[in-house]
Amino acid sequence: MNTLEQLKSELQSEYEITKNFINLFPEGNNDYAPHVKSMKMMPLATHLVEVFEWPNTILKTAELDFAAGEYKPTVLSNKAELVAKLEQDFEAGKRALDHAHEEDLYPTWTIKNAGQTLASWTKYGAIRHALNQITHHRAQLGVYYRLNDIPLPSSYGPSADSQSF
Repeated sequence: MNTLEQLKSELQSEYEITKNFINLFPEGNNDYAPHVKSMKMMPLATHLVEVFEWPNTILKTAELDFAAGEYKPTVLSNKAELVAKLEQDFEAGKRALDHAHEEDLYPTWTIKNAGQTLASWTKYGAIRHALNQITHHRAQLGVYYRLNDIPLPSSYGPSADSQSF
């Protein structure tokens, strides 16, 4: 299996797991946050689903500079919008990987703020980082769900809520 096939397989797997979490998103809890320094639940879930588009952005650009206004976070207000955004962004990421070639993964991709480099990877490394971000933010959302007594679906194995004792 080549690198692109591995990335596509992992993106698909993360999408399937994340879809189960997003389908449980509780209406009316958009502003819930477990701590004053924590993101609110809807912005966290929105960011999570937006990451599925990142392979597209990474493969089509050399950098992202936040101060240049190239990235504007999406603002969603309900579960239906969240589900639709996940589908849209997953398809964009998947399509980008489907049309990429191995050599497209070699150039450098950089995140900047006002010209200052925050992080830089090969495009392969940037996509791997994005996949790690999906796992990270989904785990955060899982904590929010647990604190609101929302049963957790399986991720990489059964959750305490998805198995019978």
